[in-house]
Amino acid sequence: MKPQNGLSYNARKALSVQIGEEAGAEIANLIQRLASQIEELKRSKVNVTQVVPGARNDQQTVVSALDDESF
Repeated sequence: MKPQNGLSYNARKALSVQIGEEAGAEIANLIQRLASQIEELKRSKVNVTQVVPGARNDQQTVVSALDDESF
């Protein structure tokens, strides 16, 4: 049985067996938190509709600049 977000019991158990209880639990919890954050981002995502003709070029420059950033 797989939970909605995160890892199944079997995946958690495999992590614990292979790398140890504490490290396995830490990795499983991290994966679960990341999955929850991704779901939250998907829920809060909005689509942008172009209203002003010609504004797309300026926006493309901003989007390109943001794509080059590393986080």
